[in-house]
Amino acid sequence: MDLQPYIPGLGRAEPGPLSRFLPPLEEGVISSWLSLHIPASAWLLDPFGFSPRLVLEAARAGYRVLVTVNNPITRFLLEMAANPSPESDFKAAMADLSAVKKGEDRLGVHLQSLYLTTCEKCGREIQAESFLWRKGEDAPYARIYTCPHCEDSGEHAAIHSDIERAKKIASTDNLHRSRAFERVVKLDDGDRVFAEEAIEYYLPRPLYALTTIINRLDSLNLTPERRRALNALILVACDAGNTLWSHPAERRRPKQLNIPNQFREHNLWMQLERGLSLWTETASIVVCETWPDKLPESGGICIYEGRLRDLAHEVKKEIPIAAVIGSLPRPNQAFWTLSALWAGWLWGREAVEPYKLALRRRRYDWAWNATALNAAFTHLFELLPLGTQFFGLLSEPEPPFLTSALTAASAAGFDLQSLALRTEHDPIQLLWRRGEHLRREANEASIEDVRESIHSHLMERGEPASYFHVHAAGMVALTESHMLKQKDQEFDDALRSTHSLIQTVLSEDERFVHYSTGESVDTGLWGSNDFAEHPSGVSRYYESLSDRVEVAIVTFLQKNPNSIYLEIEGDLYPRFPGLLTPSMAMIYAVLDSYAEKHGAAWKLRGEDVASARRNELITITAMIEAVGKRLGYSTRKQDKNYLWEENSQGGVTSSIHYAFYVLASALVGRAISETPYPPEQTVIVIPGGRAALAEYKKQRDPALAARMKNYQLVKYRLLRTLVEVPVLTRDTFEEQITSDPLEKSKSQMMMF
Repeated sequence: MDLQPYIPGLGRAEPGPLSRFLPPLEEGVISSWLSLHIPASAWLLDPFGFSPRLVLEAARAGYRVLVTVNNPITRFLLEMAANPSPESDFKAAMADLSAVKKGEDRLGVHLQSLYLTTCEKCGREIQAESFLWRKGEDAPYARIYTCPHCEDSGEHAAIHSDIERAKKIASTDNLHRSRAFERVVKLDDGDRVFAEEAIEYYLPRPLYALTTIINRLDSLNLTPERRRALNALILVACDAGNTLWSHPAERRRPKQLNIPNQFREHNLWMQLERGLSLWTETASIVVCETWPDKLPESGGICIYEGRLRDLAHEVKKEIPIAAVIGSLPRPNQAFWTLSALWAGWLWGREAVEPYKLALRRRRYDWAWNATALNAAFTHLFELLPLGTQFFGLLSEPEPPFLTSALTAASAAGFDLQSLALRTEHDPIQLLWRRGEHLRREANEASIEDVRESIHSHLMERGEPASYFHVHAAGMVALTESHMLKQKDQEFDDALRSTHSLIQTVLSEDERFVHYSTGESVDTGLWGSNDFAEHPSGVSRYYESLSDRVEVAIVTFLQKNPNSIYLEIEGDLYPRFPGLLTPSMAMIYAVLDSYAEKHGAAWKLRGEDVASARRNELITITAMIEAVGKRLGYSTRKQDKNYLWEENSQGGVTSSIHYAFYVLASALVGRAISETPYPPEQTVIVIPGGRAALAEYKKQRDPALAARMKNYQLVKYRLLRTLVEVPVLTRDTFEEQITSDPLEKSKSQMMMF
């Protein structure tokens, strides 16, 4: 397998409407891949329609994208992003909604009154931004506000009027709850119970606010454009109104319908106002049509509202698909169930009908995910010409998701060409090709192939890896040999067998070392006992990934001063493709150690330019010699070590007291391997600017940390200080060299 470099994005995608449920993809990845492999104006297919952003980016890059969408909410997000309503329509729709009557009041005034509270500091009546609840209780325990009068802000305990207002609204809850589910299903519908269960994830006050707004929709005399804009704002409120908003925000991206122990109830009128900026700041105009309408060669989006299997035969006759792109969906019960509710609330029961299965299903496991993905891949196989590429992204990846996707694709006849993985926080980038035949021969899984693949990855890495990385290395071996699923084997059994095989390899092979506080195989880091220090104190040096990345970045900056971060990534990632992709934390740890940023550009610090460091090394070695002679040692250089030796009375050298290894870098592992002297006699000297980088490497590499434990690291600045000390003895020298420890790394610890 020819593992390709990871394609860096231009930055995190800006948060937009419902972003907590959509794949968190970086901008620029899909357009970069397309520009390298597919000619502009070609037809692309997204068979999942899971990421509106991905489709929009491809269309903006000049491609014609056919996307299948069966979720009405996802379709609406895509249409709104491709053809956004002007800001004037949003403002006019809000004004129309606010002005409609609710009893004697305007609706806007009435809805704002639901969230009134009293400022604790100035005593005025103001709106709360949100109320805080504990699961199972019938009243909020706190409120969050910012007073416009005295500027008091923050979280404050709920007062009596807050509690009474919440209970008063709850007293009429049954009526509003009944209205809410009647827009989704009929009273005699067998799916009524599922709609009722889904609506339980709304408190009485937000449900009252939403049903009040929705009941006014049909009576509002709005233009189609304003109605569309208002629906977009209400959708933001629908998401803000449920009880899946944990407090503090620990579970930012919910996958299951589980109420947190503490959660936030948002002020829905404020959320309607917030929706305007969410929609207008994240959209961009792209030609968007509905199948079978045609697209111009300049690019655009063609939406097929339905399933891929229904489209396959039509597409094969009508459209030459040049490549497939897509963010592979992972199970998300919360979003899919709520989508059915929201579609009914916004557009009525007819909009829910094709999507009602989402209401019924409560459990989406990885076997279900593999089965669903395999069905899509099988339809794709029938639709695509031989050799067609499929560039797929797995966002929020984890080992079962990767296993599910690779098993589904392989069983359908797609050959994996590349797998690029940065960290468990970043999308995996996968490249498949449509294989020669669907019913290819499956092979029995080989434990030896998996064992050697994992061991080879660790040797190539030169340092411990996360379980995710070694799992991916094992999956590559199984995928290449078509060992993931046997004929007639159920996906549930195939996935279990794969995970069991990889975990057996790790737990039963003595070459693998587990660095973890837990017993579970899929926790912590995995390394090779080749990295560990042997009882003799001598171990073979394997150049670590972090050391190689450090050298590569510094070399690049020496040749290319004033480079922006994307240029550094662009040079770095092709050198470390596939599973070796360095994390952003690793790159920034090196940059912070060697370089300084001017605007957007990075440049080596003056003292870290090669010529300056060479001169400083000469100065530091001279200081080591001078201090050694002051302390009565004879000094000399042997290989890369500077020695302080004890002389006998006859002038013959009798013993080595200290061996100094001077570094201009943070390649501490290399220094240890090239120092043949015992740790208690060895002093590794590094620039002060490397201390945080050395500590970062130590934190992320337990094998290195174990080797460094008995070695003394000293910074250049300490030697400079010692040269200036008027009275220096051997005892005070030993005290001084232990008085300046490494700084803790400030880099965010995204381990790999």
